[in-house]
Amino acid sequence: MTGRVIVFARVPRAGEVKTRLARTIGEPAALAHYRTMLRDTLAVARAAQVQSPQLEVELCIDGEDREGECARLAAMHGFALATQVGASPGERIEAALGRALDEQRAPVLVGSDVVSLSTRDLHDAFEALRERDAVFGPTEDGGYALVGLSRHVARLFDDMPWGCDTLMAATRRRLQENGVRWSQLRTLWDVDEESNLRRWLGG
Repeated sequence: MTGRVIVFARVPRAGEVKTRLARTIGEPAALAHYRTMLRDTLAVARAAQVQSPQLEVELCIDGEDREGECARLAAMHGFALATQVGASPGERIEAALGRALDEQRAPVLVGSDVVSLSTRDLHDAFEALRERDAVFGPTEDGGYALVGLSRHVARLFDDMPWGCDTLMAATRRRLQENGVRWSQLRTLWDVDEESNLRRWLGG
């Protein structure tokens, strides 16, 4: 089954991206940093594709791309552009992963602000899906920044504590309760707060 990297992103717009970060550094600066993070994430996905040409990459956006910025980013790399569907994070993730599976693609979905993400993480995820139903890349704050599936898993993303530090723990319980064969990758970190931003810029 061909692999598909799905980069989940919001359309870059002041006041609608990195809102927690914007409270301390201001909306213009938060927007500028978000654009850099998104470009960097797409570059990682592109590098993984160069290493494994059979990989597909999709930029899947939340929001209306009125200025065509996301369309240009996708076109620059030769990526597909898609729109997120669903009212909650769980519904949107499930829809994107499910669509790929229906199209006979093994999907690995990543966020657009995971500045610690590497091509090795993506390749490790696809390798895990050769033998497992699911793969997750947990984050230091208790969530996860990467998720992949090799088959449909019912209710995996229903009624989960999105945005909370208990998300990965709750997901592990759901996986165990449903007998899902899964793998966990190395712990990643993303940029939500000013302390994360300083860590990233100082890195």
